[in-house]
Amino acid sequence: MTESHQRRAPVDLSPTGWPHVAASDPIAEVDRLFILRVRAAMGQETARSLAQRAGISHGTLNNLLAGKAWPTLSTIARLERALAADLWPGRVRHDDS
Repeated sequence: MTESHQRRAPVDLSPTGWPHVAASDPIAEVDRLFILRVRAAMGQETARSLAQRAGISHGTLNNLLAGKAWPTLSTIARLERALAADLWPGRVRHDDS
């Protein structure tokens, strides 16, 4: 993976309609599935409320939900704890055909 690839946001590595359309980039796809799980676990809770409960900034959570930033391991752990849910989808298989 090149450095420029690492700096691109998940939304930039996905087609239009992120996070509802599958990403062709396998790493962006894992992040997309993570965000879908976060959104489902949030239910009707606001991002501001969840961010406060998770101990992360509201801006960080909004950037993650919008695909503008990659989650850190600490952020993933905090969100999983706050939501009492397994959010990380693990390895996602992509066919290269």
